[in-house]
Amino acid sequence: QVQLVESGGGLVQAGGSLRLSCAASGRTFSTYTMGWFRQGPGKEREFVAASRRSDGNTYYTDSVKGRFTISRDNAKNTVYLQMNSLKPEDTAVYYCAASRRIGLLTTSVEYDYWGQGTQVAVSS
Repeated sequence: QVQLVESGGGLVQAGGSLRLSCAASGRTFSTYTMGWFRQGPGKEREFVAASRRSDGNTYYTDSVKGRFTISRDNAKNTVYLQMNSLKPEDTAVYYCAASRRIGLLTTSVEYDYWGQGTQVAVSS
């Protein structure tokens, strides 16, 4: 069982930056693929980025490539999402998720544990 707690959301102007954090409980953090998802107003939850458990490789949805960076600190049981050059369309509730599955995990059904979400609002 893993408990996830996100923090770092807020209101920012377009072009600004935010850093989200997700703290995980437990002692096996390094064995989980960690992902970030988001759900905008009236939209379905969508994949944003992930850090794969097997090799630490990272991957992103196309709309955030070059602007967002996912990283993890296994010693602190924490995964981060650095978001730069934010756009109004990045406005959403951002969720952290964890999975023990292997592979390229980009759908919500592949993740077993979820945080409560943190709101990000980008004004134009």
